[in-house]
Amino acid sequence: MPFDVLLVDDHKIMRDGIKAILSRDGNFNVVGEAANGPDALQFVKQNKPALVLMDIGLPGLNGVETTAEILRHHPECKVVILSMYDDENSVVGAVRSGARGFVLKNVSDNDLLEALRVVANGGAYLSPQVSDRLLTRIQKGDLECKQDSALDSLSPREVQVLRLVADGKTSKEIATLLVLSEQTVRSYRKTMMKKLGVNNVAGLTQLALSTGLTQLGAE
Repeated sequence: MPFDVLLVDDHKIMRDGIKAILSRDGNFNVVGEAANGPDALQFVKQNKPALVLMDIGLPGLNGVETTAEILRHHPECKVVILSMYDDENSVVGAVRSGARGFVLKNVSDNDLLEALRVVANGGAYLSPQVSDRLLTRIQKGDLECKQDSALDSLSPREVQVLRLVADGKTSKEIATLLVLSEQTVRSYRKTMMKKLGVNNVAGLTQLALSTGLTQLGAE
């Protein structure tokens, strides 16, 4: 029996291309498409697909944040992240969100299908280019654990709000994206300012930029 798959990408041409690839393989059945995070969350809630193939660079709520939200409510769902880039922030962010796979967009059709097969059957998958690069950096001692990051004091939800603030979203827009009240968003902002030692939105934005937080939504 084929695995039901939700495709999440803000570019229709990309979704069409992936759908064509999956249609040639009897293991997967594309049951839905979404162009943004909130629509993906709603689809998963209503249809509970086995797999989600998620673009990392979604507008608004990015792929990493959308993945974290999906798995918070539906931990049985398996997510594979698609990305144009293999930078450390993207890979680590994807893994921390709970994604079971990280695949570069320049992989072959067979590699994409293999990633989905591995994840669908309970495994984890990193594109060879990504795993080779991480292994090399670890061997050279270049990959360090940044225990003293300024963001370590923030909860995952606060990190979500911080990135959206840095992206220029208003409290009302953030509330809509994260399904929160405006008052709750304003409360998060005040708490973050206190934790991070800044006094205004400009300070929050500068800190988000300096830590590379906003890069995850830059595709």
